[in-house]
Amino acid sequence: MVVTQRRKLGRSELEVSPVCFGGNVFGWTIDEATSFEILDAFVAAGGNFIDTE
Repeated sequence: MVVTQRRKLGRSELEVSPVCFGGNVFGWTIDEATSFEILDAFVAAGGNFIDTE
């Protein structure tokens, strides 16, 4: 998957990828090395929208 589109976030000037990555598994079900591998792949594919809640 390659994310090339961007969308405005609400009325702000922020532009985010249309796919939001859910990061709630980090530290709970996957280890640190796997977490970085997944995040690096997401960013390399053009993602910039990560849910950390």
